[in-house]
Order: sequence, then structure tokens, then C-alpha cells
Amino acid sequence: MNAERDLAPLAPSVVRALNDKLYEKRKVAALEIEKLVREFVAQNNTSQIKHVIQILSQEFALSQHPHSRKGGLIGLAACSIALGKDSGLYLKELIEPVLTCFNDADSRLRYYACEALYNIVKVARGSVLPHFNVLFDGLSKLAADPDPNVKSGSELLDRLLKDIVTESNQFDLVGFIPLLRERIYSNNQYARQFIISWILVLESVPDINLLDYLPEILDGLFQILGDNSKEIRKMCEVALGEFLKEIKKNPSSVKFAEMANILVIHCQAADDLIQLTAMCWMREFIQLAGRVMLPYSSGILTAVLPCLSYDDRKKMLCSDIKEVANVCNQSLMKLVIPEDDEMDETKQSMTLPAEPTSQESLSKTEAASSGSLDASGDSNFSNSSVFTVTSSERIQVTLNLDGIVQVLDCHLHDTSIGMMTRIAVLKWLYHLYIKTPRKMFRHTDSLFPILLRTLSDESDEVILKDLEVLAEIASSPAGQTEGHGPSDSSDVRPGPVELHIPARTSQLSSSGTKGLECSPSTPTMNSYFYKFMINLLKRFSSERKLLETRGAFIIRQLCLLLNAENIFHSMADILLREEDLKFASTMVHTLNTILLTSSELFQLRNQLKDLRTPESRNLFCCLYRSWCHNPVTTVSLCFLTQNYKHAYDLIQKFGDLEVTVDFLTEVDKLVQLIECPIFTYLRLQLLDVKNNPYLIKALYGLLMLLPQSSAFQLLSHRLQCVPNPELMQTTDSTKPSTGFKRMTASNIDYTELLQHFEKVQNKHLEARHQRAGRAEQLDRRVVL
Repeated sequence: MNAERDLAPLAPSVVRALNDKLYEKRKVAALEIEKLVREFVAQNNTSQIKHVIQILSQEFALSQHPHSRKGGLIGLAACSIALGKDSGLYLKELIEPVLTCFNDADSRLRYYACEALYNIVKVARGSVLPHFNVLFDGLSKLAADPDPNVKSGSELLDRLLKDIVTESNQFDLVGFIPLLRERIYSNNQYARQFIISWILVLESVPDINLLDYLPEILDGLFQILGDNSKEIRKMCEVALGEFLKEIKKNPSSVKFAEMANILVIHCQAADDLIQLTAMCWMREFIQLAGRVMLPYSSGILTAVLPCLSYDDRKKMLCSDIKEVANVCNQSLMKLVIPEDDEMDETKQSMTLPAEPTSQESLSKTEAASSGSLDASGDSNFSNSSVFTVTSSERIQVTLNLDGIVQVLDCHLHDTSIGMMTRIAVLKWLYHLYIKTPRKMFRHTDSLFPILLRTLSDESDEVILKDLEVLAEIASSPAGQTEGHGPSDSSDVRPGPVELHIPARTSQLSSSGTKGLECSPSTPTMNSYFYKFMINLLKRFSSERKLLETRGAFIIRQLCLLLNAENIFHSMADILLREEDLKFASTMVHTLNTILLTSSELFQLRNQLKDLRTPESRNLFCCLYRSWCHNPVTTVSLCFLTQNYKHAYDLIQKFGDLEVTVDFLTEVDKLVQLIECPIFTYLRLQLLDVKNNPYLIKALYGLLMLLPQSSAFQLLSHRLQCVPNPELMQTTDSTKPSTGFKRMTASNIDYTELLQHFEKVQNKHLEARHQRAGRAEQLDRRVVL
């Protein structure tokens, strides 16, 4: 460096000054260099200009000596000033050594490098745009510089560069996006602030369409949204808000599909602000893109469903998140249409146009999580895929029902989820069974057990929704399996659902009870109905607490959702072959109480009261056979159907039964029930003593069974009110109702029914003795 010939055309005095430690001397040398370069420019001596720049770069700016590097930087800035508008021809040579000094360990030198680059850029203006990426890369490092002076200098340079980009229409956005995508994942607060500020600037430039490249940076923006700095979070919120406004204005140019999984990931973020913002975006995407979002339904539901049960008291933005999540859930549900139930997947009627696009990789975070999301393989749609038909190539939008059902099933199995989430899951299942029944019935086998278990839920609302789903499964025509549909035959065979159905026993009666062993068969029931009834009773049997606390509630609701006659007919039919006699007795008592007291069964009671039709008589006989598991309920059924003589015959048989405290309690309850509005007609018939002798005898029989209790007093007072038949005689002929009753009921073989009652009660007596024997043996073992 000391040899003058090596540094020509720089004068030795200039070289010495450039190497001086004093800034003023270096500045004087810079002015000399500026003067020299101006002369070369005037002479159009480009070779000398390049030689000067090379000397300043290699011998000074890249020197090992710090003062030499400082001299080189100020010298390069002087060259740029001298070159003026021609500096664009030498920008590569001018910029590269200055950028190298950005990495210098000396903060003062980094500051001088920033100052030098500012002067170079200020002179070159728009000519620096081809070198924008290297400038941006260098500035992003200075933005995070620990020295406040360097940071301040970089901010001046940053503002200058932003002004140049804003006023130019030659910015290479395509070339810049890969660098932006890389730097957006920086964890440094200042670097993040720098990135967001540039995104805001680029968004504001009319000629720059950053929206096309939003999928490249959206994940990074959401990560920055979780920064600890309130200022950075606010800036990021503004940037995302601007993007969302642009999306609403120009939905046809938005690549919704490419961003769907990114939103799904951030909708599950632990940070409230990230989650709320992502959920708001998801809401807009579903409403704007429509069925384009269907392939991502399972991922969306995974993110949305848990939010529906958020406790407002635990997290600041929970209420807002829950509200937006609910809108997302409702909007997504509306996208499912009956056309999605097409059996041939290749004939989807709803197709959307698409142009070939290159596969773009998702963000780092998404790539790590995409294994759990659907549609991650071919999720790219063109920017005109939703609203305009511009391509002859078309792609199908299909409902990924398997993925949706898997998510819904998973949430039902999760005992930790909240009530509102469980309700939403059941609403989804019901909606899918309504809109896509044929496809949904492929999943019924796997869903059926968890739907039954959900009947044990603590919430009545959950149980109601669960019953709606089960009722739809049991009544949907799509659930009719080939060869096993409801028919008039007496056989109910197991369908494809792997549920245990008791084997049919031989007919227990002759023509008098024809059809009594049949399960109900109406056009509204399918092959799953009987299976549902079997498994519901199994659940009641294995979970007695459910039967005690919710049994009546469940059965009453089912009577509203399905045909009440079918329910009672099928349950009675199943209980007829129940091996657990104690459970059968309890279940019959529950069904009888519902039959006699529930307003939902008013029509069925009226049907049984008259027994005018063969169907009503068959129903009575079917119920009777199962009601025989409980003697008192059998008598109450006879009272309801006005079979008073048979009720009297039954009560006569009570003398042969084992009278227990439970038995007397049930008689007590029956007496109380006779005083209720349900049996108003029975009490009025006591006025017609002549035509209802067996009614009075039956009531006296109950009176004789009771000990001297309050129920005894109640029934005794009622019977004291029965008038003297001599006083009640009139000139009118006897009412024909009873005669008609006998005629219509003549097809019922009451003798056979009475024999069946005795047979069932003998089984109960034997079972009680066996239980007592086992208990006695256990006691002996304990004593020994």
C-alpha cells in the first residue's frame, strides 16, 4: 500500500489521508477523490473510474486495518457522489465492499458503512432496485444491531430505500419474496419490526400486488403476531388487517386453498391474539371461498370445535374467539349439500375451475404439522379458482367425510371437552345424516357405540342432541340394509351392524296372538331401529343409574322423535326374552310409568284404551307378555285397556305370589295412580255398577291386598262412593259400550295370557330363591 505506483491514480497525500485515524483528514481525502472522479467522468474515462473504485474497495474498504476501512468507505461514497446519475453503472462495485463492512466487529465502522451506503443509494435512487435483495439483507441485519447509532443510521437508510421503492414501478417482487419468506421467521424483535414495516410499505404501493404471494408469508406474519412487544404485535395486526381488507375487495385473486392449513394451525395457537385473528380469517375464508374450503373441513373442525366450550373467565379474548368459532362452525356446516352424498365420487356435481399452478411449500410450522391435516398434498388452487371460469381444466371439490367423521368421533371420545363442543359435534353428525345419509351410514358401525355411551352425559342438552342423531339413524331410509329391511315378516335378522340380537324363540301362542312376536314394522323405521332398541336396553341393564336418573327422560324423548308404538312394541318384544328377570321387572315398571303418566303418550293410551283395531289388540298382547315380569304393572295395563275381568283374575292369582315389601309398595303406587287424571274414565265407570262388576271386584281385591295404610284408606273411601245399583237403575237401556268392548276384545285369548303370567311369575320366584340361596351361602362362608 505504501508503493505509490500500486495506488495510482490516487496521490500519495490522498492515500495517507485515507489511512489517517482522524475523520477530518479522511474527509479531505474524500473530497480530492470526488474531484478526481469528476474529471474522469468528464473525460468519459471509465477504466480509470473502475480502477479508482477497485483500489478503494480492495486496498482500503476490505483492508485489515480499521482506519483504512473507514477511509475506503468514505472514498467509495465520494466516488458515488462524483458519478451522479452514472453511478448506476458501477453500483455492484460500490455496494459490495460497503455491505461487507456491515459485518465488522467495530460499531463505528458499521456506522460509517451505513453512512456510505446512504450516500450511494441517495445518488443512484431507482438504479439500486436491481440490487434490492442484497441491500434488504444487509439492512435487516443492521435493524437488529445492538449499537443505537448504527441502528439510527440504518433507519435513515431504510426510509430512503422505502421512498425509492414507493416511487418506482420497477420493483422485482418475484425476486424479493424468497428473501422475505426466509427473513420473516427471525426471532429478533428489531428484525421483525423491520420486516413488518416493509410489508406495510409494499402493501401500500398500488403497482405491487403482494396479495398474490400472501401464502408465502402468512405463517410468518402469524408468528410475529405472537411477539412480546406490543408495538410489533400492533404493527402486525395492522398488516394482517390490510391484507384481509384486500381479500374482501378482490376475493377472485385470492389463493384460499393454499392458506387454509396455515389458518388451521394458528386457530389452535396458545396465544389469544393469534388464535382470534386466525379464527377471524377462517370465518372470512369460509364465507368468501365457500366450497373451496371443504377439503379442509376436518382440520377446520379440529381447530374450531374446542373453542366453542371456552370459559370466558379463564382467558381474555375467550368470548370473542368462541363467538367467531361458532360462526365458522355454522358457515362450514352450510357448505355440506345433498349432492355430496353421491355414491360415485367421480361424479361430483359441484366442480370449480382451476389453472395449473406450481406446488408451493407451506411454512415451516405448517410443514411440521401437516401430517394431521387433510388436503395437504394437493391444496393449491389458482387465484381465479373461485369466482371466474377462465380455464377449461376443472377440478372437483369433494367432501372428505371420512376425515370429518374421524374428528367428530375423536371429540366425542374425549371426556375433557366442554358441553358446547359435544353439542356441536352431535349437531354435525345429525346434519351429515340429513345431508349425506348414504355415505354416513358407512360410519354408523363405528359411531354407534360412542353415541350410546353419550346417553350417560351429564347434560340434558347433549342427551337430547344425541337422541336426535340416534333417532335419525333409526328412521332414515338410507339405513335400510339390503335384505334386512322392515317388513311384515316376524323375523328380525341381524344386519351388517355388529350388534348382538337375541335369537328368536318359537311362537308362544296360536292364532290368537298372531304377530305378537314381531318387532314393529313401519315405513319410517329401518333395520337399525331394532338394533338401537336392543342396545339401549343393554345400556340400561349395565348402567342402572342411567335407567334410574335418565331412563324415563330418554324414552319420552324417543317417543317424540320416533313412533311411540314402535318403541314400546320393540322394547316389550326384547324384554320378553330378557334373561335378567330383575332388570326386566324394573324396566317394565319404568315403561309402564311412562305409558300411564307421560303427555307424549296420550295418543298411544287412547289407542290402548279402546282396543278397537287389530293393531291395538296386538300391541296390548305384546305389552302384556312383557308386563308379566311385574304383576302390579300388568294389572295397571288391564285397567288402562278396560280389561277389568282379566284384572280381577290376575289379582286372584296374587294370592299365590310371594308378597314382598316392594310388591306392596307398587300396589300402593297403583292406588295413588288410580286417583290421577289418567284414570278419570275408570272412576266414572264406577257409577255403572251393573256393567262394571269386575272393575269393582278388582279394586276390592287391591284393597284386600293392602295393609291398613294411607293407600288403603284412600281406596276404601273411593269404593264407599260407589252407588247402590238399585238406586242407579233408570228406564234407559244399558249402555252398549261394554257389550261392544267384549265383542272387539273377543279375539284375545285371555286364558293363554293368564297362563303366560303364571309362567313368568314362577320364573321370578325361582330366580329370587336362587339369589337368596347364594346370599345365604356367602353368609356362611363369612362366618366360617
